Amino acid sequence: MAAQKEEFDSKTGKAWDPEGQSQEDFMRKDECILLDMDDNMIGGESKLKAHQFNSTQVRGKLHRAFSVFMFDPDGRLLLQQRAASKITFPNVWTNTCCSHPLRGYSPSEVDSPEDVRSGKTPGVKHAAVRKLLQELGIEAKDAPLTKFKFLTRMHYWAADVVTHGKESPWGEHEIDYILFIQVPRPTLKPNPDEVSAIKWVTLPELQKIMNPSSGLIWSPWFRIIVERFLVHWWADLDRTFKTDAFLDVGTIHRFDPTASHMGGGGHAGPWLDNKAALNASLELSRKKGEHKSTATKMC
Repeated sequence: MAAQKEEFDSKTGKAWDPEGQSQEDFMRKDECILLDMDDNMIGGESKLKAHQFNSTQVRGKLHRAFSVFMFDPDGRLLLQQRAASKITFPNVWTNTCCSHPLRGYSPSEVDSPEDVRSGKTPGVKHAAVRKLLQELGIEAKDAPLTKFKFLTRMHYWAADVVTHGKESPWGEHEIDYILFIQVPRPTLKPNPDEVSAIKWVTLPELQKIMNPSSGLIWSPWFRIIVERFLVHWWADLDRTFKTDAFLDVGTIHRFDPTASHMGGGGHAGPWLDNKAALNASLELSRKKGEHKSTATKMC
């Protein structure tokens, strides 16, 4: 895939001109980073194909993602509601920005294992700056790379059955890099093709509107992050940002979705929460990696 320097430069904050390009155009053009179970890059695939749930890839193709949580100086979190025109998970409420680092961009959005071990993860941070501009109109100067804090990685999957029905052809299967950032409230210019609403909330406000009685629909990845991690990190933002108390570069946390996000075109069921099934998948993935490494050396 040719480098796309003309489309975006996270240093200047200049975005490509998306005029005339549909959501499906971007799904076909953008190339996700495919991964093995240990977050090693094994290739690339279009967003369109990576997110398809069917009989040959029951949970799509495992790829890299990021989730940005932007806080203002008072500790309020910026939420967004995904646009109705989004192909996957339209209309759901979620964190500030969630998307994918892509292959073929400059600066590179591909992180190496060394980038993860250092905690710096420059690739996903460049991708986050790019998407904050595209989705919310947040300029690079208002969300500088140095302000992002990488915390940990989460492997999850979810079929988009709430939107597309029990035989949904779409879903997510990601190792998600969680990024926090705290900055003065930037000027927001939401892209209507990406975002239909925004809201700044406190933790008690978030907990209230996430109650089923609110009638709001939430992304499966955001609900997992809120329930497993966010409350602890948000309780002491000063400690979260100024220390490495919550930094975990060695663990890939793995979660199945709730039953309401299982199924889809591949009829996918419990997996990551099943210790035996998970260990078998990890062993198979590592054997494939060893075989590929040996074949490369022989050549």
